[in-house]
This record gives sequence, structure tokens and C-alpha cells, in this order.
Amino acid sequence: MKACNGRIGRVARQIAIGAVAACAPWIGHADGEPPRVVVLVVDGMINPATAEFFSRGLAQAQTQNAALLVLELDTPGGLDVSMRAIIKDILNSTIPVATWVGPAGARAASAGTYIVYASHVAAMAPASNLGAATPVAIGALTPGSGAKPPATERSDSRSGPIDTMHEKVVNDAAAFIRSLAQLRGRNADFAERAVRQAHSVSAREALQAGVIDLIANDVDDLLRQCDGRQITLGAAKVRLALAGAQVQIVRPDWRTGLLGVLSNPTVALMLMMLGIYGLFAEVVHPGAALPGIAGGICLLLALYALHLLPVNWAGVGLILLGASLMIAEVFLPTFGVIGVGGIVALVVGGMMLIDADGTGLAVPFPFLVGIAAVSAAVIFGFGTFAVRARRRPVSAGSEG
Repeated sequence: MKACNGRIGRVARQIAIGAVAACAPWIGHADGEPPRVVVLVVDGMINPATAEFFSRGLAQAQTQNAALLVLELDTPGGLDVSMRAIIKDILNSTIPVATWVGPAGARAASAGTYIVYASHVAAMAPASNLGAATPVAIGALTPGSGAKPPATERSDSRSGPIDTMHEKVVNDAAAFIRSLAQLRGRNADFAERAVRQAHSVSAREALQAGVIDLIANDVDDLLRQCDGRQITLGAAKVRLALAGAQVQIVRPDWRTGLLGVLSNPTVALMLMMLGIYGLFAEVVHPGAALPGIAGGICLLLALYALHLLPVNWAGVGLILLGASLMIAEVFLPTFGVIGVGGIVALVVGGMMLIDADGTGLAVPFPFLVGIAAVSAAVIFGFGTFAVRARRRPVSAGSEG
């Protein structure tokens, strides 16, 4: 009798769920017009340029009243601040967002895992993988930098050495991805293991573990499987109507590619130094034109690159001060004191330029040492030429 009552209860629940699904409004139906689907292709690092590309694409899809936005994703990871900007756009979107890790062989590692968890529909192509979402400082842990890799012998209740700042970042990331998993009803345990232990799974394993919703061979297969699917959009439940949808594929243009290059702090610092020395060469040799023009362009590009990045402006000030002191060394008889101070200011400013804990990115220390050595060689070379010219006998006027 109890078994019979249990079966009746399960049937009743299924009927109730079906009734709710039938009452859910449909997204994609318009007065005789086929539904529109916008596909954004992201292949590479998640950086400020990627976040801007996604934001513009999502705004365009919302303006067109698209039935679905598909993010075709293949990424090794990227910046935390850019990833969170993309996730914030997804969570506040007025249209459904489906992330498809594809094509076959693609991956959604690190930042890509968070984006998959945040999407309304999570899908993967065969032979793809996701996971390994432990936050790291890209570029900061390089040989000779003096930085120590984060201690991984301790997590939660386990004993062993620990890096407090790294543990703080990991705990924040674990809580964030767990909240996304709870919001979308996905596997929260794997999400936390992906952050704390860098676990990664294949597409088939992800589907079986409840990490993703489906496996699709391509975008068309994804749309066929999503047609009629019920999702939660905001506080409402809606059903997707994607039969006969018009698919618009949007790929990053040259502007996005240029912004992607400029969003690297190493490139930004190099452009800044080239700009400063180009203008310096123009002042020393007025009329040359080329150094001044090239220096001005490099300096403007560097300022725009710093605008894209969450920089520490105290670091920018130290870099400018260091360059100014090394240039002043050429004109002042300080016997290298000002020049050495400029080199120190340049290196310290470069180390402070980017908040590695907040962004996951930093200027490599060997690069800072290299650029300081080259700058010192150039400046002291100019100083040597000036001293030699000063010691030459006068060859003009009555003395000549």
C-alpha cells in the first residue's frame, strides 16, 4: 500500500511539473518572424577586450530581441576582473545565454569554468573539457622573480604550510563558483574541487556529474536540443522556441584583437617606456620628427592600455619618476646618483603597476630588470657621449 502511495505521489509531482512547464511563456515567438540567435565566438584568453566584446554582443542581441545568445567558448582562462564582468552581464541579461564549449577539442579552463556555471544553459562539444579553476597570478611566478608559488599542502582542515593571501583568494573564488552552481542547480561539489584542487573533467563526465546540461556536436545541434527547453530567466520560468531560428555569428574584429594585445601590462609598460624615450630623443635632437611621432603614438597607446587595466597609479607615478630621473642624469653632474635612483623607482613602480591578487596578472620581474638595465645603458651611454663632447677642444670662434 505504501509503495502504491509512493508511485501515486511521484506521478502527481510529474503532472504538476508538466503543468507548470506548460504555463511557462515561450521565448522566440514573434508575429510570424523566425526567432533570432546570436553566436559570439571567443577563442583565447579572457581579458578586458573579451569582456567588452561580450558586453557589446549581448547589448546587440538584446536590442534585436534575440531568443538566445550562444557563447562559443574555447579558453585557457584569463583575468578575474574580466571574467566577473562577463558573468555580471550574464546574470543581469534580459535574454537567455547558453555557453557551448566547442568545437571538439576546446576547453573552458579556469575563468571559462565560472562562465559555464553562470550561463542559463551549459553545453560542451565531444572531446572537450573544463575545470582547473584555481586562481593564479599570471606572469608573477616566473623564474628569478623572487616570488614563491602558493602553498598547496593545506586546504580547509588539512595541516601544512599555507600562503594566507592565496588562501584568501581561493576561498573567495570557491564561494563565488559555489553560489553560481546553486543558482543554476549544477554540481557545486565539483565546482569547489575545480577551484581548490584544480580538478578537470571531460564532456561526458561533466554531463554525468550534473556540471553541464547537454552535449552538442555544433551550434545547430545545440539549438535543436534547446528548442522547447525550460529555463529560469530572472524570477520567471520561460521556454525556448528555437525552431527555424536565424543564426548570426559574430567574431572579434581587429579592434578587439588590438585591445587584447594592449590589455597585457607588459606591453603597456613597454609602450610607456618607448614613448618616453622617443619624446626624449626628439627634445635632444629637435627636427628629427620620427622619434617624436613614434614616441607620442606609443605613449598614447600606453595610456589607453592602462585605462583598460586596473592599475595602481602610484606605480605609474614611480615609473614616470624613474624615467625622468634617468633622463635628468644626462644633464646633471650627479655622478650616477640620480640615475640609480631612477632605476630603483622604475623597478618598484613596475612591481606595483598591477594588483596581481585582484586581477591574476602581473608584470614579470625579469622583464622589469631587463627594461631597467636597457634604460640605464641607454641613459648612461648618452651621458658618456656628453662627457666626451664636453672634453673636446673648442673648434669654433676665435679659438678655432
